[in-house]
Formats: sequence, structure tokens, C-alpha cells
Amino acid sequence: MPSTSETGHAKNVANFEDLISFCNGYGAAYNPSKAALTIAELTTLQTNAKASLQQAKTTKTSFDNATNARQLAFKDLKPLATKVVNALAVSGATTLAVADAKTINRKIQGAKANGGTKTPTTPADPNAPAPTDKTISTSQQSYDSLIDHFTKLIESVSQDANYKPNEKELQTATLQTKLDSLKTSNTDLVNAYTNWSNARINRNTTLYNPLTGLVQTALDTKKYVKSVFGASSPQFKQVSGLEFSNVKDR
Repeated sequence: MPSTSETGHAKNVANFEDLISFCNGYGAAYNPSKAALTIAELTTLQTNAKASLQQAKTTKTSFDNATNARQLAFKDLKPLATKVVNALAVSGATTLAVADAKTINRKIQGAKANGGTKTPTTPADPNAPAPTDKTISTSQQSYDSLIDHFTKLIESVSQDANYKPNEKELQTATLQTKLDSLKTSNTDLVNAYTNWSNARINRNTTLYNPLTGLVQTALDTKKYVKSVFGASSPQFKQVSGLEFSNVKDR
């Protein structure tokens, strides 16, 4: 279901199209001196607004897909890390080496280094508001940390001559491939979020710039129609009912 803000953006753009249609129907009587209010300029703004709206939707979908891909890539990381530690423990490695690996694994599992309880996590709410730059940054730090911890675990077992598991998924070459996939999925999401964030900035500028945005231009256009035809005219009644608002949740 589209969010309230997405619905608000779309409503502004749709109403602007209606506004242009009404103004175009006034023929020669609609002749504003301000270039931004001419039919040609209104039409260009409408085209740009539609494009910016679509771009925001497209990049949001790409961001969602990248989020899902990263979650899938990291899904088996914790059980895999535990398997690696267990394989090291039975390989003949020293007690100190195993202890170091266990410390790293506890960090991967989300537990405190001293063996304390895991840090609680909040399940994703499908009805929650769109993620903000702050929430994305916090989440990113968590994934960056997992990558860092897993990198250290691989380095730890790679440098231990006793670690030679027969299981392919536990071999260092396979672990390195897994690490590369984690890094790739993480980078893909970072880039996807950047594209979505930039698309939202462009959409908001096109629609809500206080001087040149679609909403302000629409309000100015309605005022011009009122000045030309009068407040009680049927022409102004046509456009006065069209709602345009600055959407707060962007």
C-alpha cells in the first residue's frame, strides 16, 4: 500500500494536470505576463514532476530489492561463523586460538565479548514509515560491523595451520567468497539508497521549491485565474477546488 506521503505527491501532480487543462481551455483569455505561468511552462513543469515522481518510485523499488538481497546474503552468516569456530576447535588448534575465534564469533552473534546476552533486535515493521538517513546510517554500521568481524574470523582461521576442514563451505577460499558476496550486497544497498535519496531530493525540489515548485506555481496560477475572471466566476470555481499541499513526510 502506498504511503500517505506518496499518495500526497501523486495527488499534487494529478491535480496540476487538471489545472493545466482548465487553463488551456480558457484560450486567449488566459495570458499571464509571468513566464512560469504560461501553458508551455506549466506543461514542462508537469512533465518534469511526473518524471521525478516515477524516478523516486523506481529507485525506492531498487532500494527495497537491494535490502532484501542483503538480508538474504547475511541470513546464514551467524550459523556459518559458529560452524567455523567449531571446526577450528576440533582441528588441534591451541586453546588460545579457539578462544580468540570464539570472542569474534560472539560479536557476530550479537553477544557481548564477555559472553553476555545478545543485543536485542527489533523486527521490521512492514507498516513503519520510510527509513530516514539516520536509521539507514545506524543499520549500515551494524552490517559494516558484521563484515569486519567476519573478516577477522577468516584471518584468524586462515593463519592457523591446523585449520584444514574437508567441508567445502568451511574452507578458507569458500569463506572468502562468502565475505566478498557480503561486501557486494552491502555496497549495492548503499548505492541503491543513495540513488533513492537523490531521487527524493529531486522530486521534492520539483514539487516543493518555495519559488519554482509545482505546488507554489499551482497556487500562483489559481491566483491569476482569480484576478482575471473574478472570485465568483465559474472559471475560478473550476480551479479553486483543486488541492495542492506541501507534503510533510518526504
